[in-house]
Amino acid sequence: MSDTLDRLAEAAVLPRARPGWLSGDPAGRPAGADPRIAVLIPCFNEEAAIGQVIADFRAALPDAAIYVYDNNSTDRTVLAAHAAGAVVRQEVLQGKGHVVRRMFADIEADVFILTDGDGTYDANAAPGLVRLLRDQRLDMVTAARVSRDQTAYRPGHRLGNAALTGMVRLVFGKGVTDMLSGYRVFSRRFVKSFPALAERFETETEFTVHALTLNMPIGEAPTAYRDRTEGSHSKLSTIPDGLRILRTIVMLVQQERPLPFFSVVAAALLCCGGTLGAPVVAEYVRSGLVPRLPTAVLSTGVILLSCLALGCGLVLDSVSRGRKEMKRLAYLATPNGSGNGSGNP
Repeated sequence: MSDTLDRLAEAAVLPRARPGWLSGDPAGRPAGADPRIAVLIPCFNEEAAIGQVIADFRAALPDAAIYVYDNNSTDRTVLAAHAAGAVVRQEVLQGKGHVVRRMFADIEADVFILTDGDGTYDANAAPGLVRLLRDQRLDMVTAARVSRDQTAYRPGHRLGNAALTGMVRLVFGKGVTDMLSGYRVFSRRFVKSFPALAERFETETEFTVHALTLNMPIGEAPTAYRDRTEGSHSKLSTIPDGLRILRTIVMLVQQERPLPFFSVVAAALLCCGGTLGAPVVAEYVRSGLVPRLPTAVLSTGVILLSCLALGCGLVLDSVSRGRKEMKRLAYLATPNGSGNGSGNP
């Protein structure tokens, strides 16, 4: 019964292709038609807030299709989402990254709005974010959180976000000030070319690095951020999830910027080897003897490791460039489907 309701709700919002529509438009829409908008809401135990979130986005974007992907909730989230009129689907692999990957694969639209189901983001900002995406022909618009409420945006989270965002800006370039925001608008081209490898809350980091690595046109707009709806609880574990995000950043640096990454490793090993070997060399120059042979061997080995690290960086830099070219071609090969989007005019 629920599957039937889902299909009816989806059919009511997303028009089907008809003969005579542009054959080159993957969405099957006539020239000049407004873009199809999909609101994507990953959910885990958000019974208290999800109904109001859906109502708010329905009011802000009356023609949008609203999808709720439930991630093994143990409360009445699914029933509340059904009652509010959303298309409800399931993802059994636990974690926001898994849900995002499933949503991006399943849903077809021209503009995708990703938000949380806890009621912290302002649905009234969505039309402006969509307008910014289309008018400036962007691929991603991030809603930068603005809040004076200490309970909504805790100082620890602010500090962690600033530190992690600063690391990404330092390595991959400027373009975002709130890397961990869960409220974003994407073009179809971004969504269908995004690899989506994260499992949990690292997915926001992947969004940012993917866009910066491919030099996509992106934007950002300040958006109100409020406290959670009463009865809704945060699923983010500050320290464990912060460490996972940090590990993800390090891995992405190693994958996308291998030469700088391994150059730093090589320089550290060279300094270590030089520090160990300097006294041995000085003694050899003075007396012609090598009294500390183990230290000399260790120093030589560390310096050889430094050379090996630099060689790995040079080889992987070529591999990374090839991967980047393939991702760029996949991005360009994806039809955007929106007349004013960041793709074909």
